[in-house]
Amino acid sequence: MDAMKLGWQMRLLLTGGAGFIGSALVRHCLRETEYEIINLDNLSYAANLENLDPVLPSARYRFVKADIADADALQRVFATYDPDGVMHLAAESHVDRSIDGPADFIQTNIVGSFQLLNAARRHWENLPPQRKSAFRFLHVSTDEVFGSLGQEGYFTETTPYQPNSPYSASKASSDMLVRAWHHTYDLPVVITNCSNNYGPYQFPEKLIPTVILNGYEERPIPVYGEGTNVRDWLHVEDHVRALLTVFERGKVGDYYNIGGRNEMRNIDLVHLLCDLLDRAQPSGKARRHRDLVQFVKDRPGHDQRYAIDASKMERDLGWVPLITGEKGMRQTVDWYLANRDWWSNIRARGFSGARIGLESVLVSGQAAK
Repeated sequence: MDAMKLGWQMRLLLTGGAGFIGSALVRHCLRETEYEIINLDNLSYAANLENLDPVLPSARYRFVKADIADADALQRVFATYDPDGVMHLAAESHVDRSIDGPADFIQTNIVGSFQLLNAARRHWENLPPQRKSAFRFLHVSTDEVFGSLGQEGYFTETTPYQPNSPYSASKASSDMLVRAWHHTYDLPVVITNCSNNYGPYQFPEKLIPTVILNGYEERPIPVYGEGTNVRDWLHVEDHVRALLTVFERGKVGDYYNIGGRNEMRNIDLVHLLCDLLDRAQPSGKARRHRDLVQFVKDRPGHDQRYAIDASKMERDLGWVPLITGEKGMRQTVDWYLANRDWWSNIRARGFSGARIGLESVLVSGQAAK
């Protein structure tokens, strides 16, 4: 499908467009494409319509507050806006929250995806032939569905699923539903699995903004276990470029892994962010930000290593990450330091930054060097 040469202006239904990755995708589409965007979001705790301020107002944008698990609301949305495709990003996504409250993850990630697939299928089946042929359902998932790697190797598109947390199990379930709707009902789907995202507008509960904001305010910076867990970090702007590429040119029914080729141990990532803070915002107490690092009791079932093999994206679709290594981390630190109003408003709505999923206790009284 060449989505830009179909002879009409495509209208896309994008779920979760007020979240971190979803809002980045909305901003990218409004800046770089001619798509009309229908943003469907239930505005849960991590959603923030302020994320879209840089690209609004726009005549090509509409917002609908609705829950993807609400079948009646979805029916109204499809009937009202008549979309040419769906980009499904709405999800509960924080592993620690899934440990405390898995029910929300089952409801949104599994039941919600089921209801969205049903609504999309009914809509797609009734489209005229040309629009039906061009329709795509893009499902955005995570590398966490694959479980944990050892010291070597990478997740590929054929890696067996072995989810180890309530969050990853719920996403694995939604992936399987999308696969089933394609093979059973012929719904034209594409599925992506990405590594850990970072960048502007990420909700402060995640690791990188936690480190930046705690360091900025000279509060303890928690690191789970011994900090040896490894993640592959993908800048959110690289991710949304990849998503649009897969939506427009990916093979129907296929999977695509999206990674940043940027593996780091958690402790090395934290130390890098601390060093960047030292340069950008020197400590008022004339000490290194590394001195704020404290090891805390590990997350239950914490996967040791994730690493994505993104060669299929590079080989078949010509996508490569452009914002890598220290450059992306520096940009992210600078963004949070320059946008205090954004994260202060989140705190004013009641987000305390306290750890969830497990009571935080020090493993050692010594700071991490």
